[in-house]
Amino acid sequence: MKPFSFVHVADLHLGYEQYNLATRREDFDRAFHEVVDKTIELKPDFMIIAGDLFHQARPSNVTLESAIKCFKKINSEGIRVFAVDGSHDAAPNLITGTILNPLDSAGLLYYLPRHEGACWDNGNYYIYGTPNFRTRFRTEAQLPSFYEMKKPKPRPDAFNIFVFHMALDIPEIMKGMPTYFAEASPDFIPSGFDYYAGGHLHRPWQLPFKRALLAYSGATETVSYEDATVEKGFYHVTVRQKNDIEITRIKLETSRRFKILEKDCTGLMPQKITELAIEAVRDADEPGAIIVPVLKGTLPAESSRRQIDITRIRESAEQALLVHVLVALKEMDIPEDTIRTIFEGELSDLRTRSFEYFRQFFLQRFKQEEAEKIAHLALDLLQLLVKGEEEKATSLLEESFNEN
Repeated sequence: MKPFSFVHVADLHLGYEQYNLATRREDFDRAFHEVVDKTIELKPDFMIIAGDLFHQARPSNVTLESAIKCFKKINSEGIRVFAVDGSHDAAPNLITGTILNPLDSAGLLYYLPRHEGACWDNGNYYIYGTPNFRTRFRTEAQLPSFYEMKKPKPRPDAFNIFVFHMALDIPEIMKGMPTYFAEASPDFIPSGFDYYAGGHLHRPWQLPFKRALLAYSGATETVSYEDATVEKGFYHVTVRQKNDIEITRIKLETSRRFKILEKDCTGLMPQKITELAIEAVRDADEPGAIIVPVLKGTLPAESSRRQIDITRIRESAEQALLVHVLVALKEMDIPEDTIRTIFEGELSDLRTRSFEYFRQFFLQRFKQEEAEKIAHLALDLLQLLVKGEEEKATSLLEESFNEN
């Protein structure tokens, strides 16, 4: 087997106008141009794109033109491109097919799942690629049939690469992730390969897998705020022998700067949260950055997320490209078991049950005597309003305010 090298890149998401900004689409395009330029400098034998080349199944003409220029540039250097589709650019239906088909027909890339045996085999290396089926149910239902039609045939005398785009249900990968994130059991991935080139995870990973190496190259730009702190780039893999490979992380320099401001706002009133967020944004302000305040915690009982002044927070930066506010605050509720006790227990009538509900609600904010007083008032007001006696309800409220 002769030594060779290749580039492994994934999750380029070309055409993504994140936050409805054309500037962000240009950022993703610029990242791909940098990938191509750095690849040409590295002079590998080929490039692998492990899915999500495009952010949408039907990219715009502007995005297509930019991608075509990149492929023509890399092809002119004698570097072949092998690709599979991902969850974003997979075929939307059987009639339309994936956008990778016409790019394959034009000779700009080699879409592996489309070809006989879903592979490329030059005697020195064997590359096999699967399509993306979008969900775990469809993957585990349809992937075995794909294998039957286009059987994987890794060769013992060659270096074998398996290309796919899915999150595998592996403990190291799934730690801290929701169960639905996994798209397939590792049992659905065949053995016998030397390098498993994955896409879909936006963080780079390298793990021992089936007596070989499983690698996810990560994204080339920030697709969601959770990716913001991850260094963007791709892998350059040098293969000397089947069991002698070297992986180098190639860092991208042009990625947009994100600043994530996580704030625990538990117990704070919406006005206070607004002021704290504004102060944090002003401190973090810098030219061209995207600032993402993430407001977490639990609001006081009488407060609502709607009371936070998102507009003021957004407008508090003077230099940043954008302030994107994420409100992950919980609104305080009475525990379910308390509600169940009130309405399913032995309390004798609806008025008593309603009073107890109000009392529990106001106890989250006031002392017992005051909570009971307000609960009685709320119950009296409710009865008057149900009867349509709005004037009496108004008078009762005025009397209560005068007393206080």
